[in-house]
Amino acid sequence: MMCKNAIARRLVAMKIGELQRRTGVPVETIRYYEQKGLLPEPERHANNYRHYSDTHAERLAFIRHCRSLDMTLEEITVLLSVMDTPQASCATANQLLDEHIEHVVRRMEELRQLETYLRDLRSRCPHPDEAQHCGILAELANAPVFRQEPTSGRGL
Repeated sequence: MMCKNAIARRLVAMKIGELQRRTGVPVETIRYYEQKGLLPEPERHANNYRHYSDTHAERLAFIRHCRSLDMTLEEITVLLSVMDTPQASCATANQLLDEHIEHVVRRMEELRQLETYLRDLRSRCPHPDEAQHCGILAELANAPVFRQEPTSGRGL
């Protein structure tokens, strides 16, 4: 006779295609997250297929939400570690989010500077003309590269 947990797990077990449909996360990404340790290794049944549970789907939803907030996989790994130790302090999560907010503020300033530059560049050719007389193309060909130095190691 099977124990209740095994029966419950069997009822929610799904193959990777079903997990993809339920979460919207591509199969390749699911496998990548497994490889990086963000997802626990799924059970393998007699047919050697991986079988995922609701826990995998919930964890993928968490990861996807964090990614939508522009968090790196390293940041998500830290948050998952905190989440996996429910009795531990969440001070690490607080600190990580504070640092992420700082990153977002710096990135917004970089984007404002980029917008200013692009608007100036656009003003160099207010009316379409022959390409040989285009102020945008002339500026792009002669100006130094506009690139902010990354402020957080994430790049522009």
